[in-house]
Amino acid sequence: MSREQTIDLTALRARLTSSTGKKYWRSLDEFAETDEFRALLQREFPAQASEWLDPVGRRNFLKLMGASVALAGATACTRQPDELIVPYVRQPEDVIPGKPLFYATTMTLGGIGTGLLAESHMGRPTKFEGNPDHPSSIGATDLFGQGTILTMYDPDRTQSVMYRGEIRPWGGFVQAIRSQLAELKADGGAGLRFLSETIGSPTLAGQIGELLATLPQAKWHQYDPVSRENAYAGASLAFGAPADVHYRLDQADVIVALDADLFGATTPGNVRYARDFANGRRVRRARAEMNRLYVAEPSPTPTGAIADHRLPVRASQVEAMVRALSGAVSGSAPSTGNEEIDKFLASAAQDLSAAKARGLVVVGERQPPVVHALALQINQALGSLGTAAVVTDPIVFDPSSQTASLASLVGDMNAGTVKVLIVLGANPVFTAPADLDFAKAFQKVAMRVHVGLFDDETAALSHWHVPSTHFLEEWSDARGHDGTASIVQPLIAPLYQGRSYHEVLVALTAQPDRKTLDLVKQFWQTQPPAANVDFEKFWRKSLHDGVIAGSTLETKAVGAVQAPEAASAPEAGRGYEVIYAPDQTLYDGRFANNGWLQELPKPLTKITWDTAVLLSPATAAKLNVASQDIIEITVKGRKLSAPVWVQPGHAADAVTVFFGNGRTRAGRVGTGIGYNGYAIRTSDAPWFVTGAEIRKTGESVLIASTQGHHSMEGRAIVRSGSLEHYKEEPEFPHHLEESPPRTLTLYADHNYKGYSWGMAIDQTVCTGCSACVVACVAENNIPVIGKGEVLRSREMHWIRVDRYFEGDPERPDIHHQPMLCQHCENAPCEVVCPVAATVHSSEGLNDMVYNRCVGTRYCSNNCPYKVRRFNFLLYQDWDTPSLKLQRNPDVTVRSRGVMEKCTYCVQRINHARQEAKVEGRSIRDGDVVSACQQACPTEAIVFGNINDPESRVSKLRAEPHNYGVLADLNTRPRTTYLAEIKNPNAALRPEEPRHEEPKPALPKPPPVEPSEDNSMTHAER
Repeated sequence: MSREQTIDLTALRARLTSSTGKKYWRSLDEFAETDEFRALLQREFPAQASEWLDPVGRRNFLKLMGASVALAGATACTRQPDELIVPYVRQPEDVIPGKPLFYATTMTLGGIGTGLLAESHMGRPTKFEGNPDHPSSIGATDLFGQGTILTMYDPDRTQSVMYRGEIRPWGGFVQAIRSQLAELKADGGAGLRFLSETIGSPTLAGQIGELLATLPQAKWHQYDPVSRENAYAGASLAFGAPADVHYRLDQADVIVALDADLFGATTPGNVRYARDFANGRRVRRARAEMNRLYVAEPSPTPTGAIADHRLPVRASQVEAMVRALSGAVSGSAPSTGNEEIDKFLASAAQDLSAAKARGLVVVGERQPPVVHALALQINQALGSLGTAAVVTDPIVFDPSSQTASLASLVGDMNAGTVKVLIVLGANPVFTAPADLDFAKAFQKVAMRVHVGLFDDETAALSHWHVPSTHFLEEWSDARGHDGTASIVQPLIAPLYQGRSYHEVLVALTAQPDRKTLDLVKQFWQTQPPAANVDFEKFWRKSLHDGVIAGSTLETKAVGAVQAPEAASAPEAGRGYEVIYAPDQTLYDGRFANNGWLQELPKPLTKITWDTAVLLSPATAAKLNVASQDIIEITVKGRKLSAPVWVQPGHAADAVTVFFGNGRTRAGRVGTGIGYNGYAIRTSDAPWFVTGAEIRKTGESVLIASTQGHHSMEGRAIVRSGSLEHYKEEPEFPHHLEESPPRTLTLYADHNYKGYSWGMAIDQTVCTGCSACVVACVAENNIPVIGKGEVLRSREMHWIRVDRYFEGDPERPDIHHQPMLCQHCENAPCEVVCPVAATVHSSEGLNDMVYNRCVGTRYCSNNCPYKVRRFNFLLYQDWDTPSLKLQRNPDVTVRSRGVMEKCTYCVQRINHARQEAKVEGRSIRDGDVVSACQQACPTEAIVFGNINDPESRVSKLRAEPHNYGVLADLNTRPRTTYLAEIKNPNAALRPEEPRHEEPKPALPKPPPVEPSEDNSMTHAER
């Protein structure tokens, strides 16, 4: 929203009420039709188009055009630097140049492992895919799984052991720490403390147990700013002991998620949850059935965006909602004192009661333990505890309260009882609650050791800093969200002399030379899955599959859930509520130096390279602030200044504060970006707090957000309807526009023989998670350009996820639409290129010939989908050696002055073609999987040969609700969309606004025989 204009919500609601049909909008500026938005629409390239409005500038350009074309054959703007090639002396076995190998490994985040397949080109890992055999990834990934490969090659990683800022050898550190331990052993290690992130590795947990057995007075503490301690405490209330609860959404028909982002990347098991949910939601001609999802949450999330009913509520209201829902499931009318909430709960309770054992209630980690216990009680009453909600023993090493553990450590440090503190991986100087003042207490410790990837805030205050390994450089193990164990397998030797946590702990024992591989193998030799079997065979299979067979934790039998005590009456509401959340693309701050994730638009706000606090439109109006204004938030005397982003669908009288940015020692990419949300987060209220004060400072800052870029004003881009509407009119998406007949064109119709590639995207199951965007970046060597260039609308992503709102800005419906090159059969870009740099292939691809491109950008001007990207500057890093190792050798690295766009991963098509040729067969359906398709957790993206009537993509294109975006322009896009369908409860949405009548049909041409290929959509047929 513009800083110069505030929005009159009353006038907008009146206009919305008087309008007919559905109205979608991407930003509040667009919805309000502000002067700033109108000006944006008039400028094709907002920051650089004005030059061409000047007739003198245009004439000068045309004078130079001839010279540009003449020189196009000699050079393509910028010459790639020379590189030396060193041949193998002896080529490793199984390594074939040009053919990548895939190895199974595991990434751990928050103590939970996700199975991955690492793609390796001649010993260089370049990309991750999901492991189809791992229950937490099932062949897909989230945005962190895709982005972490860049972290491994980050040149800002610590490259040697440091002591007080000076380089030291590993042996020097080992000697120093063992000398200190020798002094502490007399007291049983009483002055020794360890602090780590959540430990989920069974082998590492075993090492910790052995170490503490030899040093019984030493203590191990764990702290993660994003932890599951509330869920463990809630299980203790319900069952009498901590337990893990994971969900099987394929076993649920009605799901009520209260402040729970099941499909967000910060949630363990999010990929599996999204897939299971989507499988119960795919509407097809032969199956018009759907599950139903209710969501109540403070700020919009990927889960709330895909919900059938979403209600904005403050986090503090959720406990009363769960208590009312518990009574409503038992037959009582909900009574929270809020009519809108009661109506929402009554409908949800009715559906849950009808679904019985296929009804499920989920609450998020932000909620206190009593709320988790209440949800478990409801699920047991429904009969879904044990089926849709599965209880197991704890997955992690120690499920006790991490906040209390950290507070205890700080107390010991302040008391002077801690002589040696070894910090493994954590960054508590940055992430610890503000009231504990960890940095001050930390400096009272005589010997401070930090083991981590970066010289971060904690490393700066440590005596010793030891570089740690990335998980691609070490042996270890981990458990998935359901307890299934897998091996962490290295693919490359440590780039920067790093040491794993296993090696650091071994250095403290009587056998400091033990190898990590031996430790992992020895641990699993003693476990039940390996008993009475050939261990070497068992080990090789576990490495190959990426999963240890028979290691899944068994479902725990639980008795009757104990009813939590009644809550105390909430305090009278004064001030604003502050809600804390991890950054949606940076997690707790560990990915702050990852340029891919900094530049990735946040799923709902589309902000890049920054973080803002979120306010609802009504709250922003009350405070007289707009997006980009800076406000000051005061919580218990602590102050935070941060820019505002007005977020439709946010809860009123509340502000969401994200933590993860605001780093002071992240590296060259992440240092000094955004505000530090940890500055006002305290140990007694780590997730939400009431009574905050907010004031407008009068200052403002520019925030780079892509939500207003590439706008397609007034066109039927995204289309949605209800399940009932679909049953009545399966072809309702085509009522918005008429697709011209195939013969109504000046172009000769081409008969695509053999292969004809196309894509179909099911908007019903797209959560907007953006894993596809990062996957495309990793696969296609897409550069990072920085905040300044994004502000100029120059972002380079080949695929973007457009987010649309519909309805009241306070409670809008939210829609997502992945948008990439449509590979039009009648491509507007091809006919305007003066040097034939963009051409059509015999298989229907819109190809880019990079060395022909002279940068006129006519193609981009003529593209109605705004999916072409131009290298205005030399965005690629040609100089950093480690970043060269990450790039995909199958994809050209583009330089300055070149246009680029989605290629449908043509390199993967060519690989499949070569494999098929060697085997003497044609390319089968499923042989070619694009990078975005492979990453998608919900399988919303399907790619294949549309000439094959049995291919998945052909069948989706034949569905009645499949449509082409801007098909009325007769571009005949090969990327088509299945309209989004939701399953609302009629009691909450009695009347669905219908689409306006279709545009008048074009004159019908004479009847013609259809083309022999299968590229026609349902509408064209």
